[in-house]
Amino acid sequence: MSESTASDDTGLTTGALARRLGVAPTTLRSWDRRYGIGPAVRGDGRHRRWRPDDVAVLEAMCRLTSAGVPPAEAARAAKEGAGAPPVRPAGGVRERPRETGGLPLGGDVRQECRGLARAAVRLDAPAVAEQLTQAVERHGLTAAWQEVMVPTLHAVGRKWASSGDRYVEVEHLLSWHVSTALRRATRPAAPGDVTGGPGPVLLACVPGEQHTLPLEALNAGLSRLDVPTRMFGAAVPAEALSAAVQRLGPVAVVLWAQARSTASLALARHVAATRWGVRGARRTPSVVLGGPGWAGRPAPGLPRPTALGDALETLAAVHDAG
Repeated sequence: MSESTASDDTGLTTGALARRLGVAPTTLRSWDRRYGIGPAVRGDGRHRRWRPDDVAVLEAMCRLTSAGVPPAEAARAAKEGAGAPPVRPAGGVRERPRETGGLPLGGDVRQECRGLARAAVRLDAPAVAEQLTQAVERHGLTAAWQEVMVPTLHAVGRKWASSGDRYVEVEHLLSWHVSTALRRATRPAAPGDVTGGPGPVLLACVPGEQHTLPLEALNAGLSRLDVPTRMFGAAVPAEALSAAVQRLGPVAVVLWAQARSTASLALARHVAATRWGVRGARRTPSVVLGGPGWAGRPAPGLPRPTALGDALETLAAVHDAG
């Protein structure tokens, strides 16, 4: 009989149960060794069988850890049949860094980061989507982005960089769901711009830059402030940027550069000098630099907000003044 079709009489092997739960076999062995969550009946030799009662405990363990409950607490609750997160000590939702689902979360992080990381490592798409939606609803868009999405994305990126291609699927899945959550949080644009009102904020990655998620977060945040935007996304050529400025007359242009190699101050100054409007009343847009690629590069007259909240305040003020 194969692992995937083992009967209740013999139980499931560790490999079959791992596939059923969407976790690694080593995770099940680690939980057994550390927390005593193992099969009640062991077969001959090295092969172990998991009975229905054992599986129910593991399913509860997975639900709890996905919700962000520390493994030790989740194990106690699962074995007691609680099936819900235990009461936590008073004092907030942050904890010191620890390995979460194999991902190193540096610094103080929100409780939700650990559950999101575990769900992403298990490639549990429904759990990832649900936790992202709950984070936006519970904390608001700005806090959800800065304190839940970004730390988890950075942890996945660090793990991917140090492990070759082992975690590329985790990074792609998490990024796709973060993008989906941000677009769902974006309010629909008005049918048309108000005649005579300020122009939109143009959002674009510089040439060669593919990291669009920060701009998607900014786009969602501006929509909630009723600031019109035009989202152009990844790797916008310099000629296209100039043409868009001349056609749209934006009050501001945000240029995102993740890497120093793509952050061109010459391009930023070129965009800032691009004129639009009728002769005698031509205007130029404010240019705002976004992303770590611009760090350490003096750019007088070109503000560089360092967080989503700062960028929203800066752009809202520019729009109101426009």
